[in-house]
Amino acid sequence: MKINFDINPISSHLAEPLQQKLDSGAKIVGSLGLLEELALKIGCIQNSLTPSLNKPTMLLFAGDHGIVEEGVSPSSQEITHQMVKTFIQGGGAINVFTNQHNIDLKIIDAGVNYDFKSHPNLIKAKIAKGTKNFLHDPAMTKEQCIHAIAIAADIVENIQAKGCNVISFGEMGIGNTSASSVLMNIISGISLEKCVGKGGGLNESGIDRKTKILTQAIANNSIDKDNPLDILSAFGGFEHAMMVGAMLKAAELGMILLIDGFIAGSALMVAHKFNQNILDYCVFAHQSYEKGHDLMLKYFNATPLLDLKMHLGEGTGAAVAYPLLESAVTLLNDMATFEQANVMRVV
Repeated sequence: MKINFDINPISSHLAEPLQQKLDSGAKIVGSLGLLEELALKIGCIQNSLTPSLNKPTMLLFAGDHGIVEEGVSPSSQEITHQMVKTFIQGGGAINVFTNQHNIDLKIIDAGVNYDFKSHPNLIKAKIAKGTKNFLHDPAMTKEQCIHAIAIAADIVENIQAKGCNVISFGEMGIGNTSASSVLMNIISGISLEKCVGKGGGLNESGIDRKTKILTQAIANNSIDKDNPLDILSAFGGFEHAMMVGAMLKAAELGMILLIDGFIAGSALMVAHKFNQNILDYCVFAHQSYEKGHDLMLKYFNATPLLDLKMHLGEGTGAAVAYPLLESAVTLLNDMATFEQANVMRVV
């Protein structure tokens, strides 16, 4: 099964013509700020002076985590499958926003500790009923991790073949901020204390306890910290592994990757360790209110489109930010020049 992805750096040969097109619009040069930078990036990703956004899709991966046995979350693990049922039935926050913005939502059971009935809105891709407790054992075997990466890559390939060229990644899984914090710490070298936040609503003493448990878990697992497969299989969730595979495949296919918050960002950190060219294809949707995300964005040298103090996950930040991509593309394609508008040029 494939875990090596051939991701080409985006071409910059249209960067100057794209910039000239933006600068020739009937406006003060640079006056639309990050929207212009976004338009330029999308044009370069698609290598086109007239880019388009086709069949936007949100992949929401769900999985359970054995580490919740240690009390790292104030929420019960059962909430994972209950929320997945809510998404399937169309009642979640992510459903609201994807419906509003005409984003196709696909819900994937990556490893929930529950047996779901078949449903048109659910892709059954369960690797196992949750990961192991990584305080004592690796979260998953390397074979399971590779399988999860490959399954998600196949899902993305099928979606892209149907015309999708812009994709987002959401997640659901009680305990996944613990896994994400460890992934961030190991890959970035940022102290665990700065990576660990309140997650599902821990108080300060709960955060302290969570940090101590995760510190011990890292000490208990002997891994090659330069090997992303080792890191991911030791501490990631099945939803993390599938996001990694989905992101890498999407970049290989030249798609636009709209990155959500802390959890999706931690998966991107792993994907980036597999192949650094992936960042060329990434647009960062928002700054999560979860502790650690600000430092994660700085690690990527990324400027998010929004800062709404959101920290729900599910891909909600990416879904809310998506209309800004539409605005950027429309700006590039539809704005009149000064000459066309018969307006005196301003600087």
